[in-house]
Amino acid sequence: MTLTVYGASLSPFVRKVRVFLAEKGQDYTLEQVNIFPPPDWFLEISPLKRIPVLRDDSEGADATLPDSSAICGYLERKFASPALYPADAFQHGKALWYEEYADSELAGNIGMGTFRPMVVNRMMGKEPDRETAEKTIAEKLPRHFAYFDKEIGSKDFLAGGAFGIADISLATQFVNLAHAGFRPDAKDCPNLTRYLAAIHARPSFAACIEEETALLKKFGL
Repeated sequence: MTLTVYGASLSPFVRKVRVFLAEKGQDYTLEQVNIFPPPDWFLEISPLKRIPVLRDDSEGADATLPDSSAICGYLERKFASPALYPADAFQHGKALWYEEYADSELAGNIGMGTFRPMVVNRMMGKEPDRETAEKTIAEKLPRHFAYFDKEIGSKDFLAGGAFGIADISLATQFVNLAHAGFRPDAKDCPNLTRYLAAIHARPSFAACIEEETALLKKFGL
């Protein structure tokens, strides 16, 4: 096994890379890393304290790469088939835009606004902060849901007419939202709801979701 992914399985960014690898048909080893706080050895390979980090032993003893976007870009070049980035220049740009949107603004609101107060708190033995989560759902997330509902429309995939990085980046954030006990309203966001159900049913996503659900049950979640 030459590929190792370092990170926590409940991280949307770790899941992003795991789904990407599964869709590429590549085997890997997942090594769990707790970054609260990160061990010293991990800081040496991820100076920004980000998970995941990919190690590719086929590239040398010190061949590590942090950040999910950098990792996926590397894997696309190394394992060209099946392509997970659009070949068309404009659609490629659109896919990168959706990835950035999901990784930054959406991730920040879902992670800090719902997942951390509802899930991380309980895993750390604290009471869930439902007030913060419900405020986020009511005030911060609706405009993001509406944007993606409009962008998806009647399509099956976000960019390039095929499943790819844009879909992985968006859908992984909504797994964490579901773990926190929330979902977009099907009446308000019918396109997004339909789309997420199909993407999360893919074997690459379904395997991660099943594994994580079992983990959360051990914490009584």
